[in-house]
Amino acid sequence: MDNASLFQQQNTLGLYLRDPDHCAPPAGMDVARAQVYRDLVFNNLSILLSGTFPVLIKILGDERWGSLVRIFLRDHRAQTPKFGEIAREFVDFLASEPPALHEGAWPPFMVELAHYEWIEMVLQQSDAEPLPASDVGLLLDRPLQVSPLAWPLAYAWPVQLVGPDYQPETPPAQPTLLLVRRAEDWSVKFSELSPLAWRLLQRIGEFPQLNGREQLEGLAVEAGAAGSQDFIDSGAALLRQMHGEGVVSVAA
Repeated sequence: MDNASLFQQQNTLGLYLRDPDHCAPPAGMDVARAQVYRDLVFNNLSILLSGTFPVLIKILGDERWGSLVRIFLRDHRAQTPKFGEIAREFVDFLASEPPALHEGAWPPFMVELAHYEWIEMVLQQSDAEPLPASDVGLLLDRPLQVSPLAWPLAYAWPVQLVGPDYQPETPPAQPTLLLVRRAEDWSVKFSELSPLAWRLLQRIGEFPQLNGREQLEGLAVEAGAAGSQDFIDSGAALLRQMHGEGVVSVAA
């Protein structure tokens, strides 16, 4: 078999493995053997993804989950050969709003729920180091930093509440603001954030040169509470709490 014929056969087999409903196996290939390869590829991909998205699978059910995996296998072209990054490719694929997902009644919160579930795996596998110990008494006087293992997230949907028994059809008026962080025991914890707490963490990343007091004063201006000592005191208490949880520290 010459190179051109070999390429054609491999390409035909690849198309069949991706989309067996519309593509035939290579001519002359044993159909039963082709079906074994087809099932191996699909089942391995489904199993690889299923551990990351358990809530989404419960909501969709096995049949629709299988359809979603088939759409991903058929239409997506991965940018990495690493199995551990396939879940990220899956989330990116859903977020790209592929035409195939415009057909059928997919949950409107599906993209955000998939991202929310994927984040847990990302943090568990992250090589980032926790923040070094710092003096809580210096939080207001020195610039601050947010731990690379603590991520403030914003969603339109209440993804932390979504499940088989709660599937909202429209997003609430207010966004869902969450903090996801990896604790010392490597467990991943999710907690809700107030808009001010979420904005404070965002500000620390935006204005790393400001000390803690300046951050709180800037936040007070944004919140319409400029000059309020009660606001600064409450913000300082919040910083101390997040410091104790390893979310923020005094910058090195």
